[in-house]
Amino acid sequence: MIATRVGFIGAGAIAPVHLRALADFDDVRVVAVASRSLESAGRLAESAGARAYSDYRSMFEEAGLDAVFICVTPDGHGEPELAAVDRGIGLFVEKPLGLDEAAPERIAERIRQAGIVSCIGYQWRYLAVVDRARELLQTHPPQLVMGSWLGETPGASWWTRKDRSGGQIVEQATHIFDLARYLAGEMEPIAAAGRRVVRPAYPDSDILDVTQTSLLFASGAIGSIETTCLLDGPHGVGLETVSDGLGLTLEVLEHRLVIRYGSQTTVFQPPSTFDTPYQHQDRAFIDAVQGKPNRIRSPYDDALLTHRLTLAASRLADASAG
Repeated sequence: MIATRVGFIGAGAIAPVHLRALADFDDVRVVAVASRSLESAGRLAESAGARAYSDYRSMFEEAGLDAVFICVTPDGHGEPELAAVDRGIGLFVEKPLGLDEAAPERIAERIRQAGIVSCIGYQWRYLAVVDRARELLQTHPPQLVMGSWLGETPGASWWTRKDRSGGQIVEQATHIFDLARYLAGEMEPIAAAGRRVVRPAYPDSDILDVTQTSLLFASGAIGSIETTCLLDGPHGVGLETVSDGLGLTLEVLEHRLVIRYGSQTTVFQPPSTFDTPYQHQDRAFIDAVQGKPNRIRSPYDDALLTHRLTLAASRLADASAG
């Protein structure tokens, strides 16, 4: 068996998660890691028995890759994706796709022209609880959708800078917007509000610390998504839907679905770990790269719809904050 040769661009917090998933696949070999910090690339590469590079272009020239995982900060997207597409390399991209629409639109067009495999890191689409929610909503269309990401400020210094992360809606709550699309259909933000809070611990922060976005779905359903990074840990990360006679509460961090049907309440929580959705997602990507049936649930074109949505919501919230 010839192993699929995989490289990484970016060696931050999410890269080791994918590395763990790939380590369980006996038909994959991680051969290269590139990062602007050669030290960081070296640490990750050593754990995989791979070679470290300080420049992804050199990696592309020398490593003979079949697929690449792009795990860079939001402001780092664009050129790495285009370089991979130009070489016909299967493309996995961690969300978000960038800080605006311009580069992602170009990348999407190049992917379509080249016909390469693409997969975006919306791993929660691969959860069994999401499959169950989607199945129930097929026969009980949602009329009200309520999402939230109420949690803490991540430790990375770039996260609180709008010109590096895009803000909480674009960088983090994009997962909730994406789940709302996946479960309830296309939508548009019709209003949003945001607020900045003076926080001595984050003197250079210029992102919104609290947001609320009102949504109108193509089906006619209405909804809202709230975000905050003011807390000391995750308080509410998930999605609720209300249909005629059916209420669902999807607690994504716990991989749990609470189903309220009539007067009965049941809980669906199959065995799962933090890594489970990444394992399913990365397996689907590798299989598609290998020419097996394509089970990818978030190719680049589809993820671009979520990206446009979060940018629109973020702009409305920024405008309200002045």
